[in-house]
Amino acid sequence: MFLIIIAFISLLGLVVLHEFGHFIAAKRFGVKVDEFGIGFPPRLFGKKIGDTVYSLNLLPLGAFVKMPGEVEHTEDPDSFFKKAIWKRIVIVLAGVISFWLISFIIFSAIPTGVAISYVKDNTPAALASLKAGDVINSASVLGDEKNIFKISDVQNIINDNKGKEIVLNIQRGGENLNISVTPRASPPPEEGPLGISLAYGPSQRNYPLYQAPFKGFLRTAEFTFDIVTGWAGAISKAIKRQPTGVELTGPVGTFSLFSAALKEGPQFFLLFFALISLYIAMFNVLPIPSLDGGKLLFLIIEAVRKRPVSQKVEQVLTTAFFSLLILLMIFVTIKDVIRLF
Repeated sequence: MFLIIIAFISLLGLVVLHEFGHFIAAKRFGVKVDEFGIGFPPRLFGKKIGDTVYSLNLLPLGAFVKMPGEVEHTEDPDSFFKKAIWKRIVIVLAGVISFWLISFIIFSAIPTGVAISYVKDNTPAALASLKAGDVINSASVLGDEKNIFKISDVQNIINDNKGKEIVLNIQRGGENLNISVTPRASPPPEEGPLGISLAYGPSQRNYPLYQAPFKGFLRTAEFTFDIVTGWAGAISKAIKRQPTGVELTGPVGTFSLFSAALKEGPQFFLLFFALISLYIAMFNVLPIPSLDGGKLLFLIIEAVRKRPVSQKVEQVLTTAFFSLLILLMIFVTIKDVIRLF
């Protein structure tokens, strides 16, 4: 029960931080905020401080920031609509940026390494006594040592040195080991030269502390790029009517993933939290009406046309796509529930 509560609070907190990004940017640019709410109405509690009502609401499914002029066109000088376009763009992007900022902070604070997630029996890795959970710090061939930061670093070294001995510097718990292994030149199908699967996981810091922000930035950028290329590949396959391998996950599925990550320990959970933040950021920035990316698209069109998109057109498109997203979420949630039970 404790893990379930923590997972729920974490998932809700992620959405609250997103809306808090909008809130801070709006306040910074002098936009009046009528309400900052946690959960959705009906309202359980509310307190007005200045011009803003801070509320706690019954349905714990997210959070919201209510600003005049965000939906309707108004002449109120303190409304969202009357602010300069670049300020409105910053306010819209602030929520997405908050997700990236969360990930950056976590990846800076917790060193991540390339870990072995699975070792197949009777393979070079198994015979060399490599184990799931081993973190690969570096790899050397004929004394030429290369530090490992990305999964592709390991894959490239293995593929470039098939049939040659590779010395892997392994972190196993509190131990630091050097293990020699020779990748197969012609491995069986679906096994790979070593017979291992790789994933990212917590590791010991093997670089100076002052480099932590830079490493955190690199890791955040790497995962963001991987998400973009992964989605692009899935879209390409869908256009070609090929299996995409993509499996949509809704709130229930994400909640169960949070719970599973918690069982692996606090560091693993925080890394998972950072990765989920990036996925949500990338989804939110898609140019779909009812998402931040859709609002951004309308603002870009306004900047090009020198006049705003028709309020009616924007509202109709936003409502239509919001309804489609709700239907999609219901469909995915049903699939998640069936999968769980």
